[in-house]
Amino acid sequence: MASRKESSPLLSSVLALVFLSSSLLQAEALPRKLTALVKEPVLTLKYQSGPLLKGTVTVDLVWYGRFSPSQRAIIIDFLRSFTGKPVPNPSVASWWSTTGAYGTGRTAVISLARQVNDEKYSRGKSLKSADLVTLAGKAGASAGIAVVLTSADVAVEGFCTSRCGTHGQRRPGSPFIWVGNSETQCPGQCAWPFHQPIYGPQTPPLVAPNGDVGADGMVINLAALLAGTATNPFGNGYFQGVKEAPLEAASACQGIFGAEAFPGYPGKLLVDGATGGSYNANGLEGRRYLLPAMWDPRTSRCSPLV
Repeated sequence: MASRKESSPLLSSVLALVFLSSSLLQAEALPRKLTALVKEPVLTLKYQSGPLLKGTVTVDLVWYGRFSPSQRAIIIDFLRSFTGKPVPNPSVASWWSTTGAYGTGRTAVISLARQVNDEKYSRGKSLKSADLVTLAGKAGASAGIAVVLTSADVAVEGFCTSRCGTHGQRRPGSPFIWVGNSETQCPGQCAWPFHQPIYGPQTPPLVAPNGDVGADGMVINLAALLAGTATNPFGNGYFQGVKEAPLEAASACQGIFGAEAFPGYPGKLLVDGATGGSYNANGLEGRRYLLPAMWDPRTSRCSPLV
């Protein structure tokens, strides 16, 4: 059976929010006051001596369901931004470089390869975990990462209730990732902070940097799972906690996107003057993205880009 690691960016934050008093949440200088009260937990992602992903790592995309051309472009440009012509920092590439601090100190080179379209929903619109492994097999025999992306009208076992995405193995030595579009099913869980959370203070959501709550939310989860796959691809790399439900490079930093973040507040971010979109990383083609903070083994802390 394929191993599973799951991404749920909001769930940890929601649990912490219920313990904060309403008076504090409505106080002036909110970020500064709560930052003083909410201390960052001590994190230690221990290395379990297993292999990490290094060198050139191909990514094969399986598009399951119907995605608009603009949604495809947002995600494809994100994956192309790992390499290619330089863009101003903070960038997708500079965010990814933190994975090079794990293990040997060499950063994996992500290369977008094959794309497979399954617009006819070959396995229906309600998928089990086993279906995700089967769909990952459509990527072919590549030893790279098969990434299955499901459209907004596809229900997946555990989606929204316990996970926003998964990474595991489609077969021994061949990692895969699944991420779902949550825009119509659970944006308050899997597309936060671009949508109001289901629990806690209903503060205004941020504007998605590419104008698509679903696709921009998918980028957040895809980024977190790519980081987890690179640093803990087979369940014996870097993680904290139990192997079946580990905290990994980015999932250990859930809800942290900028400096002074605390549960329910993503931190100080950059804002596009033209669109009002919040972001912390530049990409190719003038794209801007919001990426989760990553645990840095050099400092043993979650390190956001801005």
